[in-house]
Amino acid sequence: MRAITALLTVCACLIIMGCSLTQSQPTVKVGAQVLLDNHLDELEGKRVGLVMNPTARVDGSHMLDTLLARDINITALFAPEHGFRGDVGAGETIKDGIDQSTGLPVFSLYGRTRTPTPKMLEKIDILLFDIQDVGARFYTYNATLGNIIEAAAGQDIPVWILDRPNPAGDLISGWMIQNKHRSFVGKYPIPMVHGMTLGELVKMMIGEQWIDNAGQATVRVIPMQGWNRSMKWPQTGLDWIPPSPNLPSFYHAYVYLGTVLFEGINISEGRGTPDPFLMIGAPSTELTTNHIAHLRRNFSGINVERITFKPKSILGKAPNPDFEGERCHGVQIQVTNPKGFDPVKFGIELFVIMLEATPDASVNDYIEKLTGIDKSSFLDQVKNDSYSQNWTETAEQFSQFREPYLLYD
Repeated sequence: MRAITALLTVCACLIIMGCSLTQSQPTVKVGAQVLLDNHLDELEGKRVGLVMNPTARVDGSHMLDTLLARDINITALFAPEHGFRGDVGAGETIKDGIDQSTGLPVFSLYGRTRTPTPKMLEKIDILLFDIQDVGARFYTYNATLGNIIEAAAGQDIPVWILDRPNPAGDLISGWMIQNKHRSFVGKYPIPMVHGMTLGELVKMMIGEQWIDNAGQATVRVIPMQGWNRSMKWPQTGLDWIPPSPNLPSFYHAYVYLGTVLFEGINISEGRGTPDPFLMIGAPSTELTTNHIAHLRRNFSGINVERITFKPKSILGKAPNPDFEGERCHGVQIQVTNPKGFDPVKFGIELFVIMLEATPDASVNDYIEKLTGIDKSSFLDQVKNDSYSQNWTETAEQFSQFREPYLLYD
């Protein structure tokens, strides 16, 4: 009897362990994993350049290390905003250098040049692009990808995009950019939040000839397996690796899609705190109970609390944050269900409330690069709550426009 009981106990433990192991496996297989599983032999004998950052990982290992261990001939590394190793703050210039771990040359794509030069590409037969995006027009990795394809096409170098999920899923939100406000933080005619993967977006860039040399470009997307458009990041089963220093979790990145607007006003977006883009405030802000009640009443899936905080300098994340050392009054945001709200609409509502509650608030011209529209039009639409129809029409039109370029259901 004891033997049978012991056997049943062991079996039960094995079943539990098996379930645990099964549950820990990611639902989604990213393009980098698909490359390693199915296409690695196609890189043999090639001189390979990598456009990556710390998010280029499979099973916890960086693709640079994995490819070197598989005897792939890596000849150059290319660093987007925040650097190849991801230790550079937003907007900080990146310089060419040497990767300390491997001795490989690192070429900056966020410094004096943001496009690879022919000299940078002279020892490369193929470029691999593997970077986790957040799904926003103003997140610069899509502009970097377009620049790479333009440069590579001019040198007859193929570019492979190792696709990764859009953390926000299929969300389309915000204004379409006006041509006069195009910049490196808004290079292509897409909404603020576009609901596409970078692999899909690059197909659109080429198909619509938004990039130079589109006709000469040799681009291949290595698609994911198991991803569908309804998924927010938590459903993928993948570990979150910060795509930039101030987005330490998916929830920071999701709310960032709306609270990034505070980069266009003299109110802290939370840089220099443990929760950038989830802490918003300024020294002169005076929020009322009604302000908080309004946000709670209008948005499910999110909780908002009044707080005070003091931004401080954080090396590699926020070396000189706004209001450093000053006591700021504002809100802390906690996400309870990302499917329960549109973070861009939430960001707008919070922006209007903070503008009202902060006597010395002043909107600057950077708001035009973020929203893609004139500052005066932005202020008029948000103050009069007249933007919703514009956003609905934009989302409907863009949803149809992007249809030929989608890779996933």
